[in-house]
Amino acid sequence: MLPRLITCKISQTNLSTATISFRRRVAGNARHNPLAATGLVLVVVFVIFALFAPWIAPQDPAAINLPARLAPPSHAHWFGTDELGRDILSRIIFGARISMLVGSSVVVTSLALGLIIGSIAGYYGGAIDRFVNVVLMNAFLSFPGILLAIAFVAFRGPGIFNLVLALSLGGWVGYARLVRGQVLAAREREFVEAARALGASDLRIIVRHILPNIIQPVIVQAAIGMAGAILAEATMSFLGLGVPPPTASWGTMLNDGRAHLFDAPHLVLFPALAVMLAVLSFNFIGDALRDYLDPRSRIEAGL
Repeated sequence: MLPRLITCKISQTNLSTATISFRRRVAGNARHNPLAATGLVLVVVFVIFALFAPWIAPQDPAAINLPARLAPPSHAHWFGTDELGRDILSRIIFGARISMLVGSSVVVTSLALGLIIGSIAGYYGGAIDRFVNVVLMNAFLSFPGILLAIAFVAFRGPGIFNLVLALSLGGWVGYARLVRGQVLAAREREFVEAARALGASDLRIIVRHILPNIIQPVIVQAAIGMAGAILAEATMSFLGLGVPPPTASWGTMLNDGRAHLFDAPHLVLFPALAVMLAVLSFNFIGDALRDYLDPRSRIEAGL
């Protein structure tokens, strides 16, 4: 009984020591990079808005109140109302759900395609690599991504699913080029040669040995790509090619408010501020991850 109590106390002590060490490390990173801490807080806020929008929003975002149309910010409507009397704060909170959903879906889809295509091209090389790198990637890079998305949505019609596919259509190329370069450098290393000599299959070598060693720059690219996906979704919604009304979207709110830019500027100000903060927050996190995962930057920062 006594040894068990001693072991339990030692485990609790080690756990508390590890918790304190983790808290100190997080606090130290926040002091050295306040922009990353700010970005993380903003991302958490937007994710909470997206997950709990029906309980956080003060009013129904689709409720029309014509007598209160174009009302300025007040106690009843903190961010004012739009041209149909709908509460802007509620619509911004629900718009975070669309931005986070579309942004994360685009990043996951593009990342999955980029990992598969880039890994195959980098690992096998030869004619496969030349076709993927010279023909396929350059063909997609020759057209602006937003132009491909506009053409795709114009052909297929608006909607969340079509919007995610449209933005992923050109978004995978950046991840594929990054993964291809990393795999080309990693496939000749000793641990890959050892796994190949032991008879491991190509799939096992790529999944178990190569990808875990190249995932760091991919994570950084995904964090920065999230900012680009949110901005692209707002652009498509602004052009009327995003989610159909009356679903609240930041880009749609900007499009609706541009006709009242001078007589009711709050219709444009608050949605634009939401887009700006969301894009900046993910860019801050991406820059912080890049510095944190780079040993030279960590040494220079004293981390």
